[in-house]
This record gives sequence, structure tokens and C-alpha cells, in this order.
Amino acid sequence: MNERGRVTVYLLAASALAALLVLAFLRMPAFGSAVHLYRDLAVPAAVRHTTANVVSAVNFDQRALDTLGEETILLGSVVGVAALLRPTEHERKRRPPHGGRTLEATGLVGYLLLPVTLIVGIDVVAHGHLTPGGGFQGGVVLATGVHLLYLAGSYGALERLRPVGVFDVGEALGAGMFTVMGLIGILAGTAFLENVLPLGSFGSLFSAGTVPVLNALVGVEVACGGVVVLTHFFTADLTISAGGQNGRHGVEEEGGR
Repeated sequence: MNERGRVTVYLLAASALAALLVLAFLRMPAFGSAVHLYRDLAVPAAVRHTTANVVSAVNFDQRALDTLGEETILLGSVVGVAALLRPTEHERKRRPPHGGRTLEATGLVGYLLLPVTLIVGIDVVAHGHLTPGGGFQGGVVLATGVHLLYLAGSYGALERLRPVGVFDVGEALGAGMFTVMGLIGILAGTAFLENVLPLGSFGSLFSAGTVPVLNALVGVEVACGGVVVLTHFFTADLTISAGGQNGRHGVEEEGGR
């Protein structure tokens, strides 16, 4: 497609989007109004399914299909990063370079915070249906906690702690099982992603039906996806080489000469 064709397609799409935005803004309730239809519907629905955290009730119960779409976006992003950063025919993998020095205080803090961060991440995921937090937030904390080993100055330990193949499988299972949970609703004779598990008692750990299950699956997918993405960036920067240079920064510098 030539430049004129691309501009034409863009103008048509931009005009359609602008029209939708104008219609949406014109139909918005007045600012400061006491009428909040979504609030009035979402809170009773959360209480009805014994979900103490209303945000989690919206994400994993009332609008769980939207959350499935968000999971798919993350999955696509991970696949895109893996495809873009894979070694080309002119590059090869090397052992990561050794050098530099990490302050002892930095290493100590990194090793001390690693188990604490992982515990906090698991807690945020496990109690996402009861308190603020959830799978998305807890998954990010878990992925970050794993990489504290790199900040502590031990890339070798990081490689041993995060076998990429295991995290690839974990990400796929997290995304796939979310869809399976939706199909269970259909098999139960209701709707896709319908909350069909026992609701339990309000405020207890085993409550809210499918909400904590979906929440945990998102936590697994986000944590594994975050680790996989960072792994590809680390690999591209530290272990991919060409022309005798370590890392892609060296490749760029050599090509610029």
C-alpha cells in the first residue's frame, strides 16, 4: 500500500473512532451526579456472590470475558517479544560476560528481599478476592521478586531459578485454564465464565466461587509471562553476540563503524 492509501485508511479509521468518542462523551452522566448505575449494580452483584473485593468481582465475575481479553493481550505481547528478540542467522548465543562489581549491601538486600517479595506476591494473589490486589498485581510482584537475584549480582543464580521452559508452560496453562473455566460454565448449563462454583461464606478464603480460581490463574499467567519477557530481554542484551562482541549493544556499535 502506498502512502496515499495508508493516509486514507488512517483518516477513515480516525473518523470512525472520533464519532464513537463524541457519542460516548455526549451520553456520559453529568459530573458530580448522585446517579452511578454501574456502582449500584456492581456492588450488590459482588455481595450476592460473597466477593468482598468488588474490583475482583468485576474483573473475574461480572466482566470476566474482558479479563480473558486482557490475558490474551499479554500472551500476544510475550509471543511478540520472543519473535522479535530471537537470534538471527548472523547472531549466536554466548556465555554471559563476567565483570563489574555489586556492592555487598546491594547483594545482601537483594537476597533478603527475594523470599519476602515472593511471599508478598503469593499473598496478594491468594487474597485478591478479599482485599485490594489480585492476580495482575501479585503476578507482577512475583516476576519482579525473581529478578532480585540479578540486582543482587548473580545472573547465574537467576538462570538456575527461572528455567524458561517451565515458565513458558506456566504462562500457557494460566491462559488456557482461564478459558477452560469458562467452558465449565457452559457445561454446567449456564453461560461462558459464569460463576458456578460454591460461593462459601463472605470474607473467608474459600469464597466467591470461581473468582479466586480465575484470580490465581491470572497470577500464574502474569508472573510467568513477566519472567519470560524479561528473560528474552536479558538474553538479547547479555548473551547474543555477533562479530566477536558480547551483547547486542556491541553488535550495534560494530555495525556503526
